Amino acid sequence: MAKRNAKKVNSNELDGEEFFAAIAQIEQEKGIKPGYMMEKITQALLSAYRRDHEDAGDNLVIEANPETATVRLFLKKDVVEVVDDPATEVSLDAARAALPHAQLGDVVRIEIKPKSFGRIAAQTARQVIIQGIREAEQGMVYDEFCSKEHELLTGVVTRVDPRNGAVALRIHSGSEFTDAYLSVNEQVKGERYVEGQRLKVYVAEVRRATKGPQVLISRTHPGLVKRLFELEVPEIYDGTVEIKSVAREAGSRTKLAVWSADPNVDPIGACVGPRGQRVNTIVEELKGEKMDIIQYSEDPAAYIAAALSPATVLRVEELPDGKSCRVTVPDDQLSLAIGKEGQNARLAAKLTGYKIDIKPASEPAEPEADPEEPLFAEDAPAQTEPPAEGLE
Repeated sequence: MAKRNAKKVNSNELDGEEFFAAIAQIEQEKGIKPGYMMEKITQALLSAYRRDHEDAGDNLVIEANPETATVRLFLKKDVVEVVDDPATEVSLDAARAALPHAQLGDVVRIEIKPKSFGRIAAQTARQVIIQGIREAEQGMVYDEFCSKEHELLTGVVTRVDPRNGAVALRIHSGSEFTDAYLSVNEQVKGERYVEGQRLKVYVAEVRRATKGPQVLISRTHPGLVKRLFELEVPEIYDGTVEIKSVAREAGSRTKLAVWSADPNVDPIGACVGPRGQRVNTIVEELKGEKMDIIQYSEDPAAYIAAALSPATVLRVEELPDGKSCRVTVPDDQLSLAIGKEGQNARLAAKLTGYKIDIKPASEPAEPEADPEEPLFAEDAPAQTEPPAEGLE
């Protein structure tokens, strides 16, 4: 007696319902846009058939219909009397066997069953599909992290290279994640990193690469300080206080110029916070980096004087080129204005965009330049006194 639950006979026919269900499942699990996998799989089917039938060329056509859950592959052939190329031509008798009304010169479509695919061709199709999934995933990661360019992200240190000190981090954005590398040049001098440590990094740039998106991160970029203040200071986040400029020497000192259009808001006080809590949080994140927060001004002289804080400035004289100035400070404030190894003056110049020449008050003023002597006789002014009379 035959078994009631007999196994289904194995078939090489393509099960349309399973095919579309598999595509939908892949797109749902991977978050891939609908239709993307269908395109890749149809390309895979074409590549698979061409793998064993190189003469097929561009005569292959795929019809995929999700509504009827059918996927059919056709090979277009010209109806001729004498077949010279079986890959692209079919005889009139053979064509009429399938299509009774076929005529010479017609183009008929001959359906190809999946059993016509060889083993190597099937492997080729599988590789194309896997590559399509990988490209889709990489594209989603690239799009996600591109939207985070010039933003602050938190990463987890996964490895510290003992040879060159480079740090590998796993960074997340939304549902996507990727690995990024913090090179030695982008690390703050003196900072130490250990595996498992959580670290805030600035996304400087996102590039496309053969192995997936490449996210360039930094701990030294001035944008890192700006984003940290946006996180800690609500007035900056909502636009009440604006950061006009940032000058930074990572690990040592940063100068920040802030401004507010609201006369009732103290931009410096907002950044410092009650009892210095806000700025102290940022300094702690930056491992003790000093912060100079100054008031931005539309008046270049006032802005430059503030930028040289904590030194006292007596006078700021703008020079004719519009890009440099001469600053006078009390004698006892000269070293403070210049700073250790010139750091204070250097950061003030970066912050304001001016070349700053600092002079002590005791130094005599530079004399005004004398008018140039005429080079040619014709350029000399005319004489106003009468010439002396000749000797008798």
